[in-house]
Amino acid sequence: MGFGDLVHFLEQHPDLAVFLVLGLGFFIGQFKFRGFGLGPVTGALFAGLFIGQFAEVPVSEVARSILFLLFLFGIGYSVGPKFLSAVKGDGLPGIAIGIIVPLTAMATAVIAARILGLDAGFAAGLFSGATTESPAIGTAAEAIRALPLPKEQRDQMISHIAVADALCYLFGALGVILMTTVIGPALLRIDVTEEARKLEEKYGITHKRAGIASAWRPVEIRAYAIEQGAALAGKTVAEAEASSGQRVFIQRIRRGDALMEPARDMILELGDTVALEARREVLIELLGPDLREVEDRELLDINAISLDVYVAGEAVIGRSIAELGDAPAARGVFLRRIMRSGLDVPISPATRLERGDIITLIGTEKNVEAAAAVAGAAIRQSDATDYVTLGLAIFAGGLIGTVVGVDIAGVHIALSTSVGTLMAGLFIGWVRSRRPQFARIPDAAIAMMTSLGLAAFVGMIGLHAGPVFVEAVREVGFGLLLAGACVTLVPQFLGLFIGRYVLRMNPLLLLGALSGAQTMTAALAALQEKSGSPIAVLGYTAAVPFGHILLTSGGTVMVWLMS
Repeated sequence: MGFGDLVHFLEQHPDLAVFLVLGLGFFIGQFKFRGFGLGPVTGALFAGLFIGQFAEVPVSEVARSILFLLFLFGIGYSVGPKFLSAVKGDGLPGIAIGIIVPLTAMATAVIAARILGLDAGFAAGLFSGATTESPAIGTAAEAIRALPLPKEQRDQMISHIAVADALCYLFGALGVILMTTVIGPALLRIDVTEEARKLEEKYGITHKRAGIASAWRPVEIRAYAIEQGAALAGKTVAEAEASSGQRVFIQRIRRGDALMEPARDMILELGDTVALEARREVLIELLGPDLREVEDRELLDINAISLDVYVAGEAVIGRSIAELGDAPAARGVFLRRIMRSGLDVPISPATRLERGDIITLIGTEKNVEAAAAVAGAAIRQSDATDYVTLGLAIFAGGLIGTVVGVDIAGVHIALSTSVGTLMAGLFIGWVRSRRPQFARIPDAAIAMMTSLGLAAFVGMIGLHAGPVFVEAVREVGFGLLLAGACVTLVPQFLGLFIGRYVLRMNPLLLLGALSGAQTMTAALAALQEKSGSPIAVLGYTAAVPFGHILLTSGGTVMVWLMS
């Protein structure tokens, strides 16, 4: 098959052309340099633009719209628990940054587009590329399709979105990385490594003292004999557990031939053998000299589990790990991991749980199940998806989006089905944060909707824009690149100033929030690598839900303002 035959084949089979774009896009997106890569979505855009140079592939608007609506619902479902719930304490300044930066980016993009005389398509692509928020391509494209303009003009504008996004994306990503790792620290006059050390000390995190940094490592249950001279003899179970000053729990007692479940007021006697649960360091260093470890398989035959829990219980939301560790429901339970917005959160005594967190609890089955019931709802391994809610929510959101709108210059412009679907996802995600068993959609399904759905949609936009790419670049040229740099950096500088001198944020959390406000995970990773600490994620997770929603909706707003 020659090159001409391949081009003809792609034009005759647009469905297969889309899969080719997807494959190439994910292939391009997997390459990284010092933590930075284009990612599969932007990779698909470039792949589509490249193939579109040679083949005029017809793209189905219906298929494109279905994929994008699935993505929008998935992203709304993911961030709903954070976006619509009140975040207290240290989270409020991060939320403010997550609002200020996207709004400033919109204003800067509008000003730059008017100065350059760009149409709504170029302006929206300038915004999406400079903020690295590819979903804005979709919301802008739908808003353009709703404009009272000839179809040829609307199609041209939609092509311009992809062109401008491709031109502005690279500096959009690099600009945020440079801002959070080089420019920002220089302007704040800080050493990010030293700031990370101070912040970790504030939160009670240290990499040297095993009593804090390793307090939530996987635990062990071992059997110990209480012999003459043992300090535990004559104490009640409650007193024995409290005497060490650490989280040590008696899970079972052997007295003679009998195995007994411990009661809080039960008195330990000489000759007893106890099954103690604690961190490995505590069992070896603290109890080793006082107690003799023995082998007792029957005593240690206790069901232990590791369970992921969706945090939704009012009794734990907003409380620190130190506070929760002393609660009755936490007896015999250890915290192994906290996931927030898909990222690991450092565990320390001062770390507070938030609604929508995914925590991993380990311990005996009875204790972990009891703690999970208080914390929220256990996440059972299941691949079942609530397709009823998924379908009806997208329909309802799209319907509302076509009805609700604004009047601009005597023309009614609808909110759009895309923004309506996004809001539906937010609402369903928020409801699930209150009722975790409602509208269950596994993480793998959400990942499929958000990654594949958006990559395929953007790849189709690239195929559509390919034939006009070179001509459009000649039309806008260097001016668009300069405007993109302004749209990337102006919000970052303003956010840096307000965050530090108005909101008085911790410098490292502020830099994390700046990366979250522009949803740039690569910038967070670069900051974590430079600081030698993951703690900047606390600023990132507060800002990123608001960045996602405002920047995604910004595509629609840009078209409204520029049309």
